Amino acid sequence: MKEIQKAIFCWSGGKDSSYCLHKVLTEQLFDVKYLLTTVNSKFNRISMHGVREELLDVQAESIGIPLLKVKVSEGTNDEYEKQMETVLLKAKAEGINNVIFGDIFLEDLRKYREANLAKLGMKGVFPLWKMDTTKLINDFAVQKFKSVACCVNDGYLGEEWAGREIDKSFIQQLPAIVDPCGENGEFHTFCYDGPVFKKKIGFTVGEKVYKPLEIKTEKACALPSNVTTKGFWFCDLLTRAVKA
Repeated sequence: MKEIQKAIFCWSGGKDSSYCLHKVLTEQLFDVKYLLTTVNSKFNRISMHGVREELLDVQAESIGIPLLKVKVSEGTNDEYEKQMETVLLKAKAEGINNVIFGDIFLEDLRKYREANLAKLGMKGVFPLWKMDTTKLINDFAVQKFKSVACCVNDGYLGEEWAGREIDKSFIQQLPAIVDPCGENGEFHTFCYDGPVFKKKIGFTVGEKVYKPLEIKTEKACALPSNVTTKGFWFCDLLTRAVKA
């Protein structure tokens, strides 16, 4: 019987990560030793998604896989790459050479990830690569995953989209220029229930906050030339205990 290779999984806390991790685990593609998430140490939130660190911790606990955090504060690519390298080299020392991502079709982002991993002698794995995003989001619902939009790009969507449940009406009402999975950075999500979790993640929807775009943080999520983005709407999600 062929031995399953070890891997570390880049976990954003959103729907694509949840769907991808479930696929990897159920199909036994890799032995996932760790989840890896970039956290802004100034605000104690998941970078880009803006989800509170305590909700990330609850997700990892419910999944049952140890969580590694890449802490950044300056928001520069140089800092991100250095901190990421430090954490990945520790994983490599444990015999882990594969890093899994939930990316679907952004060629530049994949090349960026693969180039950085190659420097460390590690390999990027993309289980969802080139999947049809309409089929993916529909299957996400069929498998009873549940998530909410925690961050929306104002070049595509307005404030009213932040905090919305990712359901049939959400998908149907998306503007034509928006990818069904938000793969171009149109929106980001927080997944709180589904087959990858041992128990549902409790939370409540808090206030909405607008953050102007900081160009220095956008290298890894470049936007189409026909979209003008001034900033992002974040919906604060607060922890809440779930009754047994």
